[in-house]
Amino acid sequence: MSGPVLQAGTLWLREIQRFRRQRSRVIGSFLQPLVFWILLGAGLKASFRPAGMPPDINYFQYLYPGFIVLVLLFTAIFATISTVEDRREGFLQSVLVAPISRPAIVMGQALGGATLAWIPSCLFLVLAPLAGISLSIGAVIVAALMMAVIAFALTCIGLLIAWRIESTQGFHAIMNLILIPIWLLSGAFWPVSGTPAVLQWAMRLNPLTYGVAALREGLYLGHTGGTASMPGFAFSCAVAIAFAIAMYAMAARVARRSTAF
Repeated sequence: MSGPVLQAGTLWLREIQRFRRQRSRVIGSFLQPLVFWILLGAGLKASFRPAGMPPDINYFQYLYPGFIVLVLLFTAIFATISTVEDRREGFLQSVLVAPISRPAIVMGQALGGATLAWIPSCLFLVLAPLAGISLSIGAVIVAALMMAVIAFALTCIGLLIAWRIESTQGFHAIMNLILIPIWLLSGAFWPVSGTPAVLQWAMRLNPLTYGVAALREGLYLGHTGGTASMPGFAFSCAVAIAFAIAMYAMAARVARRSTAF
């Protein structure tokens, strides 16, 4: 086991070291959702209230967990695009012909990207008082664990696409086409119970919905926080974890089929 662990750890460390030279990517992925949250939340909390939202939570508070996930999403996109760049620069070819298992390569990339996504999302927790949310130590721990699961899942989706795409332009186009709708249909903007029946089915079939629901309930520690229409916390966590494992398995399968291009 030491071999694959060491291999994955080396690639994870490379992603962290690359961040030290390209900090603008992660900083941009943090600031953009922050600006959207402040502008949308502050502008709509007094005049907009979607159906199904609890009466004791304003829209600014409701948006808060969803925009934490948006930080994870943007950072996952920026992190996994490095796979496309590695192919163009020749690094990926050298890794593929080395005596390293493909699942270990994907795991190292996924852990590196997830770490880079998780750190700025944790910084977002510091802004909870701005939304009128008082976080306990327990809520911070639960939220941080759920953010790690979501970050890993989103990074694996990015790798699943990046291992197939050869251009950064194509990668951005496909990722935006897939991840933005997944995020919009995750309950980040509106509760599941307040949408038309067709959207409700789409949201309930969306695995990210359960990750957002678990994160939201974890932040409020027992308070529904807009998740009253969703299954319990334990079930939502189980779906989110299963989703992350499935995305890793799919990305590893794509990597196994790849050749040194």
